[in-house]
Amino acid sequence: MNRIGLIVVGALVALMLATSTLFVVDQRQVGVIYALGEIKEVISEPGLNFKLPPPFQNVVFLDKRVQTLDSPDTRAIFTAEKKSLVIDWLVKWRINEPRQFIRNNGVDFRNLEARLSPVVQAAFNEEVTKRTVQGVLSAEREKVMSDVRQRLADDAKSFGIEILDVRIKRVDFVADITDSVYRRMVSERTQVANELRSTGNAAGEKIRADADRQREVIIAEAYRDAQKVKGAGDAKASALYAEAFGRDPQFAQFYRSLEAYRATFRSRSDVMVLDPSNDFFRAMQGGAGGSAPRR
Repeated sequence: MNRIGLIVVGALVALMLATSTLFVVDQRQVGVIYALGEIKEVISEPGLNFKLPPPFQNVVFLDKRVQTLDSPDTRAIFTAEKKSLVIDWLVKWRINEPRQFIRNNGVDFRNLEARLSPVVQAAFNEEVTKRTVQGVLSAEREKVMSDVRQRLADDAKSFGIEILDVRIKRVDFVADITDSVYRRMVSERTQVANELRSTGNAAGEKIRADADRQREVIIAEAYRDAQKVKGAGDAKASALYAEAFGRDPQFAQFYRSLEAYRATFRSRSDVMVLDPSNDFFRAMQGGAGGSAPRR
């Protein structure tokens, strides 16, 4: 039993010793071995490694994958024409010198980001102030990012990192200028709308005036044609009456007398006071020249 106990205790001691002296470096990490507070060795290759047990040596792991630093705040930058722009940016970086990184930043990435952000912002200030708004927005956007990356290359060495990429995510005017631009756009669009509306009203008035003119012309032409037709009909009727009355003058006189009677006695309430010997009643009395024609 004592022998078994010794074996178990020995195994546990060996396990504890192995746990404190052996460590595995992941392929996504860098292992840094410290010896009494100083960097003893940097291990960048993945695999199983050996170190002395604490407190003689300990190991710290750093992520060697690509990291992203976003702009922490939005500060106005003046362009060459003294216009204020707000630029959101991002920087891609990764550790390439673990010793230098730890000396300057420790093992906390937040320390690096706090120190690197002002450097990136200053680089953007230097590049944007040399260019116009149009250049920053479109024409020289790629050149701005390339120049900022070159500026950061030397500063990045002191941090123990390398800058892989610099990108502008968004470029905008400051709030006051944005509101001013928006109001100006609204004013311009309103002016254009009013111009289009007035042009449309003028075109509508022109169309209505032309339609009224065409209507008057059509009505006048129709009236003229109607009068021509009516005149031709009256002329033809007069010719027929004249021809018919010329054949029998006595009948014509009798017919005219009847027409006169019809026009005079149109209503039962009509009253006329005339001398019975008046020529008006000759047709009724059968007087000379007034007797009804024989059929």
